[in-house]
Amino acid sequence: MASIPVIVKHQGKRHEVELDPSSNGETLKYQLYSLTGVEPERQKILVKGGQLKNDTPLSSLNAKPGQTFMMMGTPGEQGAVDLGRPKEAIKFLEDMTTAEAAKAEGATPAGLQNLGNTCYLNSTLQTLRSVPELQQELQRYRPSASGGGSSVSDLSSFGLGGLGSSMDLTASLRDLFKQMSETQEGFPPLMFLNSLRTAFPQFAQKDRNGHGYAQQDAEEAYSQIVTQLRNKLVLKEGEGDSSTEVSFVDKYMAGKFESITECDEQAAKDVGEQPNESSDVFYKLDCHIGKETNHLSDGIMAGLEEKIEKNSPTLDRDAIYTKRSRIARLPKYLTVHFVRFFWKRETQKKAKIMRKVTFPAELDAVDFCTETLKKELIPIRDKVREIRKEEVDVERARKRQKLAHKREEEKKAEEESGASMEPMQKKKATEERVEAGKSEKDADTTMTDIYKTDADYEAEKNASILAAKKELAELLGPKPAVEAGTNSSGLYELRGVITHQGASADSGHYTAYVKKQDNGGESGKWWWFNDEKVTEVEAEKIETLSGGGESHSALICLYRAIDLPTAN
Repeated sequence: MASIPVIVKHQGKRHEVELDPSSNGETLKYQLYSLTGVEPERQKILVKGGQLKNDTPLSSLNAKPGQTFMMMGTPGEQGAVDLGRPKEAIKFLEDMTTAEAAKAEGATPAGLQNLGNTCYLNSTLQTLRSVPELQQELQRYRPSASGGGSSVSDLSSFGLGGLGSSMDLTASLRDLFKQMSETQEGFPPLMFLNSLRTAFPQFAQKDRNGHGYAQQDAEEAYSQIVTQLRNKLVLKEGEGDSSTEVSFVDKYMAGKFESITECDEQAAKDVGEQPNESSDVFYKLDCHIGKETNHLSDGIMAGLEEKIEKNSPTLDRDAIYTKRSRIARLPKYLTVHFVRFFWKRETQKKAKIMRKVTFPAELDAVDFCTETLKKELIPIRDKVREIRKEEVDVERARKRQKLAHKREEEKKAEEESGASMEPMQKKKATEERVEAGKSEKDADTTMTDIYKTDADYEAEKNASILAAKKELAELLGPKPAVEAGTNSSGLYELRGVITHQGASADSGHYTAYVKKQDNGGESGKWWWFNDEKVTEVEAEKIETLSGGGESHSALICLYRAIDLPTAN
């Protein structure tokens, strides 16, 4: 059947289309997709009797040469399709090497095989691997000559160190992360496990029944690995004689407490005993869980105050002291440990506190800080929130504009396609237009105020946002390199969660959740690492990890300082 030349009008443009009567509506929509960039599912083509459906035979339209059809719809987020030659040659998945496929956008990351009660280690490693700065610095790491022969050290940097690498836990971690980046299969972390057991023999403890190795506490493994990294992974900052060395962990993961310890007894105060001021470095915040702990913030605040029994020099005997701590330095990466395990004498093993404790996707840590640090953080935090609110307002205005434009387009298309309407439809449309005209006329006589359009509102908001971002930049000021690893706003976003399932630290099962990133941005989804099994899950899943039973509950939360808005 010969094709029929017709005209399709879309957004004021006329497109000449060869209509094939032997095909259906879906075929015509794909023809128009190549011309307009509007996806078939977003197209609305008006024909006699209503809207063209995908399965409608085009022969049923009885189209005449030169006949005009109306099309409505706008391209999706991807915009108009570009059918030109791609800038880079396309490489298909089946043509990629295993390493290339593992590094491709959207590729599922490698899991870790369970080598016998090693889920505690697998979940810890996956969470640490979510820190991109750590991966980058590990690739630069070269063991010192004292840690082994130089030739062994050189080989270990390529994952070939063998025994030499196993003697250096940091080099072994570097090799493991490199090997994991080149596969999508479950990888056996055998060399790193040997390094861990060599450095910390408690992780080589045998199971009580004599079969294999015992289950261990993920928090202990996390803390020991971080301690080892602090000692080994050193960064050089600055150039020449002014260069300094700083531990990676101290820069990115260490906070600082300022504390006041004071005797509880009035008698000590009456004789002039003064509170003792001190400062300490911390690598994790403890979330203590009591009868009234419902939220992570409750547990952290409880952990910042502790009772200590020690000798009072003025009373010449032991007395109870209260130590109150506040944070004087917030690191870029903040680790929060839910203190869920305690020693139970009756069973002679660690039992688990089952209480449900919720935790936020965004943590405001300002209330945990010293008054001095608060004064620095609050103006920046409030300015960030102001910018965010205005950006949300602009996005809503854009959606309103888009919806109004769509309605206007539909109305215009219906008016232009009046000839294809049935008589009753034309009569109804005419009546609606007349009624709308009357309403507008009445409105003109009663309303004289001039209101801003959405475009005017958006322009004003964008100018306001730009001004607020410049104000934020002034508040931040020039930041020295040594402070690049701190949090300037007090706001953190959740990046990783280590969970435990079961009633005891000596049993049960550990898994890890890591927030997913696509194209340098947030996807809103998470990777769930259950040993070698890796699954994509929705963000709502994370909200179920608050505990309240033997099901998976958060043991460690890894938070990262939010990215601050820039004026670019």
